[in-house]
Amino acid sequence: MYWTLELATKLEDAPWPATRDELLDYAIRSGAPMEVIENLQEIDDEGETYDSIMDLWPDYPTKEDFFFNEDEY
Repeated sequence: MYWTLELATKLEDAPWPATRDELLDYAIRSGAPMEVIENLQEIDDEGETYDSIMDLWPDYPTKEDFFFNEDEY
């Protein structure tokens, strides 16, 4: 399983919190790339609920990761 920023953004509007099956359903219905669906299928399904993409990809970049100062603009 591998995530890229482009793949992870396909799940930003997912109905969080969600189970693996709910995320798979969302990815299929929203037309996400096959790589997203394959990544979700590789997750061990133990009925766990995920609160955000951070639960699937802990290294997902957040606004704090970028050095852009919004107050300057």
